[in-house]
Amino acid sequence: MKIGTDGVLLGGWVHIPENIESILDIGTGTGLLAMQMAQRSNAELIDALEIEDAAYEQAVENFEDSAWADRLFCYHASLQDFVEEIDDQYDLIICNPPYYTDTFKELNPKRALARHTHELNFQILLKSTSKLLKSNGQCAFIIPFKEEDVFLKLAETFQLNPIRITRVRGNISSPLKRSLIQFSKQLKNKEINELAIEVARHQYTEDYKELVKDFYLEM
Repeated sequence: MKIGTDGVLLGGWVHIPENIESILDIGTGTGLLAMQMAQRSNAELIDALEIEDAAYEQAVENFEDSAWADRLFCYHASLQDFVEEIDDQYDLIICNPPYYTDTFKELNPKRALARHTHELNFQILLKSTSKLLKSNGQCAFIIPFKEEDVFLKLAETFQLNPIRITRVRGNISSPLKRSLIQFSKQLKNKEINELAIEVARHQYTEDYKELVKDFYLEM
């Protein structure tokens, strides 16, 4: 399965709090984000969640073949079932949502939710994340920039406060495409900035190269 830029971006961008013990990757796909967290942190418990059969099998295989096999575990379940069955809470939760569509239109929050016909929508994601997150925990997501306002409004209803927002452009002259957002249950100062990935085709900006340098053999 193809490794996408979004996952690598989130894995390199997210701030990992000190003395972190547990991490959850929701919708892990092939396990990329969970393994990035294992590479970047000393967390003893890194759980991943994947509902799709083939992706789950790939993630398990990748975990077993990695240098961090003893710290990685993948659950084969939906987020809804996972929340009902698991009592544990996590220090950090990350998610590169696989279910949004780029045809999403600017709508009020209620109508926006109605447009999500997939099994997992933003409301389910944020409600579940809030329940699974420790009181001093943090969570981070990458979403389409045009859905940022709706996402932030929904997060507020579940007591998730944005502490970092980075808006991403494909290149220095293109429109904003993605939003990287990190939340805390605690009220903190909010940091907002922008990132461009390329100067020209396959010519990456220094900021992007610095962010993802630990995950590529060549840049």
